[in-house]
Amino acid sequence: MVKRNALGRGLGALIDDAEKIKQARISEVRLDQIEANPFQPRSSFDEEALEELAVSISEIGLIQPVTLRKAGEDRYQIIVGERRCRAARKAGLDSIPAYIREAKDDGMLEMALVENIQREDLDPIEIALSYQRLLDECNHTQEDLSNRMGKNRSTIANYLRLLKLPAIIQKSLRDKEITMGHARAIINIQDEDIQEMICRETIDNDYSVRKVEEIVRNLAQSYQEKADKQKKNELPEQFRIYKGQLGELFGRGIRLMVNEKGKGKIIIPFKSGHDLDKIVKIIENKK
Repeated sequence: MVKRNALGRGLGALIDDAEKIKQARISEVRLDQIEANPFQPRSSFDEEALEELAVSISEIGLIQPVTLRKAGEDRYQIIVGERRCRAARKAGLDSIPAYIREAKDDGMLEMALVENIQREDLDPIEIALSYQRLLDECNHTQEDLSNRMGKNRSTIANYLRLLKLPAIIQKSLRDKEITMGHARAIINIQDEDIQEMICRETIDNDYSVRKVEEIVRNLAQSYQEKADKQKKNELPEQFRIYKGQLGELFGRGIRLMVNEKGKGKIIIPFKSGHDLDKIVKIIENKK
């Protein structure tokens, strides 16, 4: 079997220049030096989500650096990370960590990122960020990366998924308080508050990956049982229409329950004898 070149086709030609490349360094850039990308396809940002991100940044800082390019003397333009820039401004930061790109360094950037990924001392978030930069800045697909890096596409996807975790969990992963196995289990829970709770308990109790997987599996089963029960209790469409009509008629919290055979009952709540008298009159008037 022919072993695939870990650098991939097209990258090997850059090896001679590898010594000239310094590993992607993070610089601290003042926010007042950064301007938005005029070609940013995204025109609106969820204000509530921005506020939440701003609170997170205020508490633990900006975990994922933005990517900028030089736009003049001490001026930079956003390539990737406008949402993070906006949230950082809301958080009151003066500067943020950023990767700085020159205008025409795609090939060199790609080589530097690939070399960076192959280092042995990287934490999973650093690897994930490098993969994400290859996607965002070098216009690769996950399939491209799989072929170029000699990695399974699922492996790359698993790293990229880590970037969807709350910042506090990403920080715990970078600080080696939890492992990638823990993080991969936690990410299967959709609720961020519960994700963070499981992360804290994992750190406090030194849970194994298998223990966290068991917790997540039990939670998923509980969610499914709750969803199944809710679905079972849902009224058929016609009965929902009836319930709405009754609500309009009596103007109160009507309860309508129906079994599988179509039998059921209507509950009309009242707060006093006077309230009940009104209900009776409405019924009599409808006869």
